[in-house]
Amino acid sequence: MRAVTTPYPAITMKTSAMDNRFLLVIALAIIIFMIFQAWQLENREAPSAPGPPPATATGPAEVPEAPAVEAPVPTAPTPATPVAPTVSEAASTDTKRGGRIEVLTDVFDVVIDTTGGDLRQVKLRKYPVAVDTPDVPFVLLTDETKNLYVTQSGLIGTGGPYPNHKTEYTASNKRYLLADGQDELKVPLRWHSDGVQYTKVYTFRRDDYVIDIEYLVENNSGQAWQGHLYRQFRRNYDEPTSSFLTRLPTFTGGAIYTPEEKYDKIPFSEMAEEPLELDVTGGWVAMLQHYFVSAWLPLPEQANRYYTNALEGNRYTIGLKQLQPTTIAPGNNGRLVSTLYVGPKEHNRLERLAPGMELTVDYGWLTFISAPLFWLLEYIHQWVRNWGWAIIVLTLLIKLAFYPLSAASYRSMAHMKRMQPKLQSLKERMGHDKQRFNQAMMELYKKEKINPLGGCLPIAIQIPVFIALYWVLLESVEMRQAPFILWLKDLSLPDPYFVLPLLMGVSMFVQQKLSPAQLDPMQRRLMTALPIVFTVFFLFFPAGLVLYWVVNNILSIAQQWQITRMIEAKAK
Repeated sequence: MRAVTTPYPAITMKTSAMDNRFLLVIALAIIIFMIFQAWQLENREAPSAPGPPPATATGPAEVPEAPAVEAPVPTAPTPATPVAPTVSEAASTDTKRGGRIEVLTDVFDVVIDTTGGDLRQVKLRKYPVAVDTPDVPFVLLTDETKNLYVTQSGLIGTGGPYPNHKTEYTASNKRYLLADGQDELKVPLRWHSDGVQYTKVYTFRRDDYVIDIEYLVENNSGQAWQGHLYRQFRRNYDEPTSSFLTRLPTFTGGAIYTPEEKYDKIPFSEMAEEPLELDVTGGWVAMLQHYFVSAWLPLPEQANRYYTNALEGNRYTIGLKQLQPTTIAPGNNGRLVSTLYVGPKEHNRLERLAPGMELTVDYGWLTFISAPLFWLLEYIHQWVRNWGWAIIVLTLLIKLAFYPLSAASYRSMAHMKRMQPKLQSLKERMGHDKQRFNQAMMELYKKEKINPLGGCLPIAIQIPVFIALYWVLLESVEMRQAPFILWLKDLSLPDPYFVLPLLMGVSMFVQQKLSPAQLDPMQRRLMTALPIVFTVFFLFFPAGLVLYWVVNNILSIAQQWQITRMIEAKAK
């Protein structure tokens, strides 16, 4: 098609009819983004059921449990194959329970089981399940079969038996309490074999979600002791069955961080398809879910093999094991240490914890925009002490930052609206000849010095900011159960009475009245339907995000009304 000569070379005869179509495209792009998030949830590949693991697997493998039969002795690395040893485990449906040890701190309500000496239950005391049940803490780890999610650790090597996550430990007490004025609490578990005394010690600290775990080895035997430390998470996971409209597009699965490849998420489906085996120095291994994370943090200079495994019944393992053995001479003592984080994805804590841990707060591909937005939002919150008001102030600041672009957009829209009678007259006279009508329309734009895309491009530039803020409000645990005013008691949940979504729909309708009307009947009907479509979508969005949208729309209406009034007055 032949291009029409205009002050805007990129506009052809075909695009000249796009006086306001681009605005429609941008609005539809937002809807497509929302639908794409839902589509990802609905069409996420279901994990395939893995077959029986091979007997020589290098990650912690499992074999069917047989009554009164000990698990196979782990094999040690040889010079020809310098890899870490494996640990075998019975593939029982339930995790065997022994004696229960309760540990109570200011942030944790923990249950340690004497079988394996592992964390079998972790409740986060500062994070209630819901706003209306402030005394019921959120359960992050549990050994209940349906929702199994536990930590497991132990020692493996050659020679005599080593304490692993099936070993029966003994403990001096059944209950440990971090008392007032006490900053640190240690919980020791003991086991001995063949002249070697093992003590597994948990160290909890006040106002800290970091747990230190160390194995103290007293080698009273007549030969050198060698062993490797392994640490892993075991979890059951079934895909949610809730509606795609009410299901948040957040990630649940594994993650690793290596100094070379940085942050890498590992979905459960990927664990089922191909087990991971990767030798890494430093880094960390984690299990992620919305708002919370558990991570094993080895020593920065320690070399480990990172691994994943998948078992029947939608059970998954991700962990790491020490590559080079620790050696303790006869008559000497030694220790093998590791650090565990079990808690919320609080930015300040994660940034201090280890390199890359802050990336578990997953903002996606717009992290470079989302991270500064959260920093600014958190800074504002320090002053206003309310996340709802902080969102409003942030919206004002974003609006000020984009004021030149918005003003240009609204001036263009105002000029377009002023031209509506002339455009309508052209359409009535030439509407049957689309090419002639488009050419006449572009001549009118040229005469009036109007850019038909001037009202849309500035809006398009702001779309990434909206999407980035969407992820900030969705992913930040600081928004969880954050109250605003009156009926809004949790900004991370949808408005229970749909007030904000309805206000948002009304504000979009008002904005349309201030904008130039579409000449094409089909486009006009689509634009009229947009407020309704957006309102339906936003019924299920976090109230904090809808609050941002409502405030932004109100500010836009005020700005657009003022600019339109000024231009109309000037024209008169």
